[in-house]
Amino acid sequence: MFRSGIKWLFLIMGTTIGAGYASGREIWQFFGPDSLLAIPLFALLFSICVFVIMTISYEQKSVHYIPILRILLGKKLTSMYDAMIVVYLFSTTVIMLAGGGASLEMLNVPYWIGILIISMLVVGLFLWDIRGMLSMNMVLIPVLVTLLVIVLGTFFFSGPNRTTLSWNMSEKWPAALTFTAFNILGLLAVLAGIGSQIKQKGEIWIASIGSGILLGAISLLYNESLVKVGNDVMVLYEIPLFAILKHYPYSMIVLMSALLWSAIYTTAVSGVFGLISRMSDVIDWPMWLFAFVIVVMMVPLTKFGFANLIAVLYPIYGVLNLYVLASILIYPLVKRYRLS
Repeated sequence: MFRSGIKWLFLIMGTTIGAGYASGREIWQFFGPDSLLAIPLFALLFSICVFVIMTISYEQKSVHYIPILRILLGKKLTSMYDAMIVVYLFSTTVIMLAGGGASLEMLNVPYWIGILIISMLVVGLFLWDIRGMLSMNMVLIPVLVTLLVIVLGTFFFSGPNRTTLSWNMSEKWPAALTFTAFNILGLLAVLAGIGSQIKQKGEIWIASIGSGILLGAISLLYNESLVKVGNDVMVLYEIPLFAILKHYPYSMIVLMSALLWSAIYTTAVSGVFGLISRMSDVIDWPMWLFAFVIVVMMVPLTKFGFANLIAVLYPIYGVLNLYVLASILIYPLVKRYRLS
């Protein structure tokens, strides 16, 4: 049970920690100064959402998200949100592929060659079906999280501009709602695809509580580290992490750039898996063939660029996701009312 719970925990982390999170851009955009209440609240909401989604998936033995949407939103809204989730998964994965190409440009790899490399690696992973994705997360996510914590912890506790935590917590708590909502659709699509593979309820407790605590702790450490270099983040750096890394040797910058690329890769894989699980009961193809067709459709769209895609699409998704978040949070109350 414990091993399976950890496996799902790493799947959740791999879905959530994308390029935006690992680079610090999402953390700084949603939180920033005076977020000591908002981030623990986000961790709590995140754990509740994971627990509710995984519980419904486990009870329904789901292989995709349609049964989950029907329970949470009702039949009338399911079709609309089904289409939205497909577009969300497709477009965010396009963003990840574009980000994979853009990040390799730092190593003088041409943009299109970088996209081809990450595309081939995404498709190749599904030669091992879902086992390939889970094994990849079990290897990459612990390394990614460990390196991030080491860098952030070292900087926060011994770096320049050493400061104490700011305890003005009154203004930023709504960010917990928007940041949780921002992550919810991709999470729902991926976790709904594993319902048939969850064997015990204990796995859900381990994955939900563990992922909330881990993400909350990393987010708090990351945010407070960025607060220390807040002026540089706002003025000089598109990728906030580099405002911290300027205090480290160049070799660390190269290592953390590889970390950012791995975060892009894990999120791209999760997006493709969400699309595959949605279509698996309609078309009986092997996973690798699904992945190949999906990625071939995505590659031409990467010409719009990483930054442009994020600027247009992410705010739209954040607003639309709030309704799904509300439905997930009130589901335990609605379920208890129905049973009473």
